[in-house]
Amino acid sequence: MLSGELTPTLISIALGYGLGSIPFGLLIAKIMGQGDIRNIGSGNIGATNVLRTGRKDLAFITLLLDAGKAGFAFFLVHKLLGFGHPYGIYAGGMALIGHCFPVWLGFKGGKGVATYLGYLLAACWPIGLIACATWLLSAFTTRISSLSALIAAIAAPIAAHMMASRELAIVTALLSAIIYIRHRANIGRIIKGEEPKIGKKT
Repeated sequence: MLSGELTPTLISIALGYGLGSIPFGLLIAKIMGQGDIRNIGSGNIGATNVLRTGRKDLAFITLLLDAGKAGFAFFLVHKLLGFGHPYGIYAGGMALIGHCFPVWLGFKGGKGVATYLGYLLAACWPIGLIACATWLLSAFTTRISSLSALIAAIAAPIAAHMMASRELAIVTALLSAIIYIRHRANIGRIIKGEEPKIGKKT
């Protein structure tokens, strides 16, 4: 392990952001002949917009990869490099930031929900399960995916504060704030009653 704290912190931040900023949805859609998904639907690069191509298989692969890159960033830094749990938290958190604001795409990325859940499951799986269960319960009740994500983003930092370390609670709260920032348009539609429900076309 590298000595000191600055070097592992910088490495964790760089690796996390770099992994998170890989636009899997955009790359997969282009490779599979679906064109540039930024030109359809919401213009985002996440699984939901990939689904708008009509390819459920590509959307599912994107979902797994977007969730997995935060988990892998955490595992890479925490276990493989041996920096420890706090640095894994930083790397996983930066993966979400990289996904939402990738430098390669002019800082216009996805909304980060899958990456956020992947980060939570890797950093503290009980909190991740709580967030997933909150999303599922809300989705079943409201039939609104974005609202479910916003509710889960509230539940996660509360659970982290009660169950986990101070570092995890702080980073989780900051990432929840980013989820809300990325869902500004959705929040506006929810308030107006115009947000589409799950299973209905936009």
